[in-house]
Amino acid sequence: MRKMPIALQVFSIREEAEKDFRGTMKLVKEMGYDGVELAGLYNYSPEEIRDILSETGLTAISAHVPYQTLIEDMEGTIDQYVTIGCSYIAIPYLTEEYRPGTDKFVEVIENIKKIGKLCKSQNVVLLYHNHDFEFVKMDNGQYGLDYLYEKVTPEYLQTEIDTCWVNVSGLDPAEYIKKYAGRAPVVHLKDFVGSKSENMYELIGIESEKKDSETFAFRAVGSGKQDFLSILAAADEAGSKWVVVEQDAHEQNTSLEDARISIEYLKTLGL
Repeated sequence: MRKMPIALQVFSIREEAEKDFRGTMKLVKEMGYDGVELAGLYNYSPEEIRDILSETGLTAISAHVPYQTLIEDMEGTIDQYVTIGCSYIAIPYLTEEYRPGTDKFVEVIENIKKIGKLCKSQNVVLLYHNHDFEFVKMDNGQYGLDYLYEKVTPEYLQTEIDTCWVNVSGLDPAEYIKKYAGRAPVVHLKDFVGSKSENMYELIGIESEKKDSETFAFRAVGSGKQDFLSILAAADEAGSKWVVVEQDAHEQNTSLEDARISIEYLKTLGL
């Protein structure tokens, strides 16, 4: 298996990053991470973020940037991440009114084409980061996520497959990565226990009125139910350039401890 660089999604350690971005990035580098994927600017300018990451030796591979933020100021927002030096910008999440199966999803697809075209003009690649709600069936029988990737060409949109949410949706993450071979430059490594349940989004701060008895919980990579050997082999086969550790919530350890557990586990697999 090819050795791939490992990044940490800063959302995983967001509280520490907000308190002391510079010091936290130094700790991330010391753990052995090669890069980070940003989730905000933590009250710094793009130039300051660029310089801090340069000082610590971390690559700013990507940034999760809300869809609405991109729509409101497409050019200015993209420019910020170009300044930082990001190779990718990822749309991380769609609120309910914009999701597959809604009237506005057609509008989302057209806007993503525009965002992707502008990203390409700035030598940045636009990614889409999935959750589970994209695996609803469209009228033509396709999953919403596949429909999105069919309607927006690889020239303007690549995948950022979140392996946790693929698994939660009842699909094999490794097979889904291979389905997008050549279009999967960044893969999210996320582990969990339990199964699909209504408490999932409450774990990342999004409340749900529905309750059930299922238990879902995020775990450090290697501490849950995911088969990362097959996932990493698929990422290798698909030509992925980076893998990114992401953990939305932490029950058993601090976020930094989980980040350390995750990368130490991945190192045992040869990364």
